[in-house]
Amino acid sequence: IQSYVHPESQHIRPIRRCYQKLGRRRPRWTMHVRIQQRNGRKTLTTVQGLSSEYDLKKIVRACKKEFACNGTVVEHPEYGEVLQLQGDQRENICQWLTKSGLVKPEQLKVHG
Repeated sequence: IQSYVHPESQHIRPIRRCYQKLGRRRPRWTMHVRIQQRNGRKTLTTVQGLSSEYDLKKIVRACKKEFACNGTVVEHPEYGEVLQLQGDQRENICQWLTKSGLVKPEQLKVHG
């Protein structure tokens, strides 16, 4: 997990400690995995809602290598930074994210 943490996000760690001291759970966030139809049988898998403390470019690079597909990080006006992977990678990305410890299975919401 440490290799995917953005170097500028070191200030987030004290926030976690505050929640632990207060005995509260961290705020839950949901990550959405969607599929979009392009032309013909071509599809795009989009991943929205990853924490901003992760370096998304490193995650895309690892996913491209693991799934043998192309991918990029795009800026969406409504959702912020979104991962885009070519092909139907919904199951692959969900398994990879939980296996690598970036998200918990209950935080994933798969659409489509």
